[in-house]
Amino acid sequence: MALKCGIVGLPNVGKSTLFNCLTNAKAQAANFPFCTIEPNVGVITVPDERLTKLAELVKPERIVPTTVEIVDIAGLVKGASKGEGLGNQFLANIRETNAILHVLRCFDDPNVVHVDGSVNPVRDKEIIDTELQLKDHESVTKSIQRVEKQAKTGGDKDAKKRFEILSIVKEHLEKGQSVRSAPINNDDRALISDLNLLTDKPVLYVCNVDEASVKTGNQHVDAVREAVKDENAQIIIITAAMEAEIAALESYEERQMFLQDLGLDEPGVNKLIKAAYQLLNLQTYFTAGVKEVRAWTIEKGWTAPQAAGVIHTDFEKGFIRAEVISYNDFIKFGSEAACRDNGKLRVEGKEYIVQDGDIMHFRFNV
Repeated sequence: MALKCGIVGLPNVGKSTLFNCLTNAKAQAANFPFCTIEPNVGVITVPDERLTKLAELVKPERIVPTTVEIVDIAGLVKGASKGEGLGNQFLANIRETNAILHVLRCFDDPNVVHVDGSVNPVRDKEIIDTELQLKDHESVTKSIQRVEKQAKTGGDKDAKKRFEILSIVKEHLEKGQSVRSAPINNDDRALISDLNLLTDKPVLYVCNVDEASVKTGNQHVDAVREAVKDENAQIIIITAAMEAEIAALESYEERQMFLQDLGLDEPGVNKLIKAAYQLLNLQTYFTAGVKEVRAWTIEKGWTAPQAAGVIHTDFEKGFIRAEVISYNDFIKFGSEAACRDNGKLRVEGKEYIVQDGDIMHFRFNV
């Protein structure tokens, strides 16, 4: 599955520094607005300790983790919805992503300029929200104009339903609220999914704090939590500058010692990647053999044939059955053969809902 998260935020909040940590790419990270002009794209692996443990048991020729594409998008300014600054480019780049990582500056440092002259993450959030909402309002209004006549004649039920949903969304946007919190159900959202509305995308707020606040947060983080409490959104706290230091260390051992000195279990970027993966309602299943141990990305709730289709469409078309071992059983017994001998290998059919961590082998015939 091609998955893409966009890193957004006002200029100079730490987006490019964070992007560099995530991808080890070399996006320019400078102390001035618009240091990212073209979107930088990187493919990052999703940290998963289970993949490493499976590989230790199976000893494959190669290990293939699952990935998420990260896009570092140019900074936004007021008026972007009307094309100000890099607005049109910025909004087009967001439209192409599956989810948004919204970086908010939650640290005070007189040496790092702020585009609006002071540190206020809630204000910064609202600036971007407003620009995205204005663009969505424009898209929804145009769609209403196209469908309104068909809906009012009464002959087209689909048009009438679409008109009703769009009208609810339009009213919601006019209240200064994002589409993701609009009072419509998932079926209703599916009827307007072709609009690819910006504020309907899931969002993870990334609070970029100073090193002293990385474990507990600070007053800026508290203000963000209060501001987003009704959004059903996630918040994660990191220190981008410190993450850059960790990423620059050569060895795994050095990074672990650095983290231990700070009293942290793992790099903040690892937590961010995992959170982004969860944000997209995704989970992982594995295939494990001597050729490779591999992680595969699927949506939660997918059936075995759908999961098989991620490997190859023929697997889904000709699906017969799946042989399944739970991750915990595989680790406990140490091999597929031992799991089989102990009755822990199950045969599942077309209705089976794949569970996170399943080790699967598909039987198919085309």
